[in-house]
Amino acid sequence: MASVDISKGSPLIEELKWGFMKVEGCPPGKDFKLFPGGAEKWDWRESNTSHVPGIQPQDVEYLLKKNAKYIVLSTGMENQLKIAKETEDFLREKGMQLNTDYFVKT
Repeated sequence: MASVDISKGSPLIEELKWGFMKVEGCPPGKDFKLFPGGAEKWDWRESNTSHVPGIQPQDVEYLLKKNAKYIVLSTGMENQLKIAKETEDFLREKGMQLNTDYFVKT
């Protein structure tokens, strides 16, 4: 895990391209979880995440435990990663507002 001063918020994504990310304070990797004060490589196998059904509640629960107040869920470079309905339900139960219509072309 990369250690980042929590007063600075989450670390910055310094470089992003297909299959590669460089996150402030971390060795390069493919997928990351960023949160206030740090970042970790994201191993999809930990939560059985796959493109379909998508990002799992366990993935976002981890970010909430790291004191994230805002969560941005990427759907990948070509919008292929889905967000599981259970994950959306979990976030609503936690009182978080969901905006899922964002797509950033890189």
